Amino acid sequence: MKALVVGYGSIGKRHIENLSDLFKISVTVCTNRKPDYFLKKRKCDVIKNIQDCVFDNIDFAIIANESYLHVKTALFLANKKIPFILEKPLSYQMNNIKKLNNIIKKNHLVTLMACNLRFHPCLMKIKDLLNDKKIGKIISVKVENGSYLPEWHPNENYRKSYASRKELGGGVVLTSIHEIDYLYWFFGNIKEVVSITGKFSNLDINSNDLSSSLLRFKNNVVSELHLDYFQQSPARSCKIIGTTGIIYCDIQSNAVKIFNMKTKRWKQEICLLNYDISSTYKDEIKHFLDCLEKNKKTINPVIDGEKVLQIALAILKSSKLKKMIKI
Repeated sequence: MKALVVGYGSIGKRHIENLSDLFKISVTVCTNRKPDYFLKKRKCDVIKNIQDCVFDNIDFAIIANESYLHVKTALFLANKKIPFILEKPLSYQMNNIKKLNNIIKKNHLVTLMACNLRFHPCLMKIKDLLNDKKIGKIISVKVENGSYLPEWHPNENYRKSYASRKELGGGVVLTSIHEIDYLYWFFGNIKEVVSITGKFSNLDINSNDLSSSLLRFKNNVVSELHLDYFQQSPARSCKIIGTTGIIYCDIQSNAVKIFNMKTKRWKQEICLLNYDISSTYKDEIKHFLDCLEKNKKTINPVIDGEKVLQIALAILKSSKLKKMIKI
């Protein structure tokens, strides 16, 4: 097989490494950067413009360029009838997304939003527990994802990253959209949202670095969602409270436990020692390739990415207008 990877930032490089080393797939890379040792070692073809790609030889693509270019790139590939994996977020606005989904549907394309946490064993375990109604009817959820942006890629200037730049589609709400994605995956569509989101820290960026939101789902589950760029002691967790128990997941320590309200005791459901989150990126590619071979829908197609983006944009809109937004 042969793949096209559009973009050569940190996530693009990760995908190239997995495709060439793990799956033995030939890779063409679309980037303005000059071929370096990494690309030469993996015998990647390099093109500067996506229009220069010979699509007769391409089986699928991975879109890993800046967020504001995602939809434009996806439209080009969809019109060429190329299946693709699209890095999160889908976009920073809703322009042309309906058009993109119509083309995807018309051309029967297999697509996948690259939200790798859907392939994390802890979140997959939570999904199973919820499906089995292990804690009864869900009442409320509390989610936190706090980290320190300058330490994401220590060898790079965080000020120049897309995550720090509003004009490139950055900001904690869109860049850390994983939490919104898995909440949608767990509980479905959202009814309304209210949020305080903005730039609060002393980080040298122009995008939002803190978002504190309340989300009400159509099934009346209420979620508190905290996202930030400035916690130097990272925290990432999910607490789900039901009528008969509580599920608690610490994604930093890769553990899930469940509280039984009858016995008043916690029980460990899963605890992964020395777990490497990089395996989630490999598993999402395996899933996509399996769906591509069988021509079936993936766990997270672009149409789901549209719904998740609507939630993220409602959070931003609520903060800007200082009122509750209905979706």
